[in-house]
Amino acid sequence: MQRSMDSASFRCLTNSISRFIHLATFGVSSIMPAQKDYKSVAFLLKHLIPVLDNFIDLRVPLSEAVCEASEELDAFVNEAREFLENWSPRASKIITVLQSKALLLKIQGSSVKLSCIICGHVESSNATSTFPDAQFYVQETQNLKIGELSECMIEVVRSQKSVSLVVTDHLMKIAETLCLISSQDILMESIAIEKEKQIAENSKNKEDLDQVLLASDIMPHICDFVLKLETAKTQFGVSVPSCFRCPLSLELMLDPVIVASGQTYERGAISKWLDNGLLRCPKTGMLLSHRNLIPNFTVKELIANWCEEHKVIISKNPERQCGIEIQHGSRESSHENDFLCLLRMGSSAPRSPYEVRQQIQKVKGVGYVISSEENEKLDQSSRDHSYVHSRSESVSSAISSIDYIAVCEMESRAPCKQDSVNDLSDELKSSCSGGSRNKSSTLLPSLSECNDRTSDSCIEKLIRNLTSDSKEIQTAASAELRFLGKYNMDNRVIIGECGAIPPLISLLHSNVELIQEHAVTALLNLSLNEKNKVKIAESNALEPLIHVLETGNAAAKENAAATLFSISVLEDYRAKIGRSGAIKGLVDLVRFGTLRGKKDAATALYSLSVYHENKAQIVQAGAVKYLVDLLDPESEMIDKSVALLANLSTIAEGCSTIAHEEGIPLLVEIVETGSQRGKENAAAILLQLCINSPKYCLRILREGAVPPLVALSQTGTPRAKEKAQQLLSHFRNQRDSASARGR
Repeated sequence: MQRSMDSASFRCLTNSISRFIHLATFGVSSIMPAQKDYKSVAFLLKHLIPVLDNFIDLRVPLSEAVCEASEELDAFVNEAREFLENWSPRASKIITVLQSKALLLKIQGSSVKLSCIICGHVESSNATSTFPDAQFYVQETQNLKIGELSECMIEVVRSQKSVSLVVTDHLMKIAETLCLISSQDILMESIAIEKEKQIAENSKNKEDLDQVLLASDIMPHICDFVLKLETAKTQFGVSVPSCFRCPLSLELMLDPVIVASGQTYERGAISKWLDNGLLRCPKTGMLLSHRNLIPNFTVKELIANWCEEHKVIISKNPERQCGIEIQHGSRESSHENDFLCLLRMGSSAPRSPYEVRQQIQKVKGVGYVISSEENEKLDQSSRDHSYVHSRSESVSSAISSIDYIAVCEMESRAPCKQDSVNDLSDELKSSCSGGSRNKSSTLLPSLSECNDRTSDSCIEKLIRNLTSDSKEIQTAASAELRFLGKYNMDNRVIIGECGAIPPLISLLHSNVELIQEHAVTALLNLSLNEKNKVKIAESNALEPLIHVLETGNAAAKENAAATLFSISVLEDYRAKIGRSGAIKGLVDLVRFGTLRGKKDAATALYSLSVYHENKAQIVQAGAVKYLVDLLDPESEMIDKSVALLANLSTIAEGCSTIAHEEGIPLLVEIVETGSQRGKENAAAILLQLCINSPKYCLRILREGAVPPLVALSQTGTPRAKEKAQQLLSHFRNQRDSASARGR
């Protein structure tokens, strides 16, 4: 009986190891730090299983030591497996590395201990067949190096203020492995460490607290390293004074605010910190007595003066949301553009260690580019002329009420070296000031200012070339019109009045991909003018645009989706676009497109969904499944997806499909951990589900929705509070009704 129990414990260990191996090999996210260590340990454990099986088959008497060692290893393997299962991309990368090392070292030590005991048993029983396997496993496991990255971290902290090449190499390795280069990543890592610090202090777990404190010590070194990278300048560069940088995000402050501790931060960065429930000053650690943010006009004025003194211009190209542009700098400097996008907050910063390494190695002279969105913070007067503002005004109140379109369309996009002409942010998001020139307009081509390009005859020649029999001439003409229409309203008006729209539309059926791309992007640029928008819509452009959605290259598809969105701003055309068959193409782009394509398609679908009859079509085209998939944090599409789902949930078919695609658990998680906009729309969807069917109400309750809804009812936006309170009231009514029926 004892032998049977001992064998059972070994079988249990084998099962635990198998589950861990499967999870570590196939279930670990590619963005998880220390994933290679987990896979290395899983590979070794895979070789331990036959050793255990052979040992059981020997039927030798088992000592208490071997049983205890197997139970210990089983516990450690399950502990590591549970850690993997519970790990979230929102967790601190540094703490994940430190915790992973501790867990994997336990497995390493325990498996060596068990193998040595097995060797002793096998040797004493003269069963030599298993002995070499066990010895080999012990050797290989002892030679395995685990947690090299955590050793780098410890060495950095141990070295304190040392600036040796060794420490720099360690910091380089940490930064590129964990992708802690962009200010967005640094901000999110700081928030994650602070949140885990609060949890560790409350739990009073000494091991956890020690790891969190070590992470807190490492983070300033990484920030200093990133700043040192930024100071490597060419003769055309300019170094941003550290006092003008936000201590939390490392960005140049454009809207500096003072918190209760007296420290100054960028409003967006400290707001995100506070929105995560963190009430200590990031720099001093002081408990903040209040959450009020007071504008620091003195620092703001100093920064504005510094920008003027160093000839720093405000870029009206929102894609370049990374720093400062010097007037004599080249717009196509790939080294400048590539590296600076790492240092600034933005969804398009390189994410993989390889990309980060490539960008760090290319670091040369770099300045910053201040986008038009950021300029609004420095100069409120520009708001009246920004495309963000005009876009949100021109859409229905249903769209602007949740600020979806403005954020979705105006989000920054990193330049792609000389391919930046393909970047939709050049096209869709350029400033379109109606009556005033932007500050950088003198640097940009304008038809009213460049004699060699402005005459009607010049434009008419380009338009005639669009119908040439030569593909090369068509390519050059469409590219030129695309370029001329890229920057300001004057150009777009003149091109539109000269009759460029019909021939450009005809080129959407071109079998030359580049011509098709230039033509659709030129139309997108022209559509930023309201008269041109109407002309495009009335020139039967819908079918050709759908053709591009189906046959174009990635950039052409993205810009076709953006053009459809632009046309959908015309209320009369929402129904026409819905009936034209465009919805299927847009849904396909949400499913198969690039990240930018997904965003553009989701934006267009959102605008179309404002028209009630289009909602059913969008649901029937299968959009809900792909939107639910995009609720994953790694997708960078949560807010956009949940906003569109909120519109689709207002019809019964939308509700049932959301529930069928297992959207409820993800929506509850967004209510708990999402952005303010995400929480608001997720709560609205959950309310629609509850109203639609009592069974959905029960599923929402089972997912633990009540605590986050209570929190949201107290701290959310006004609309979020309203939805949360309605949901909680609905739950109470359901409970009271059930109690009444029970009596």
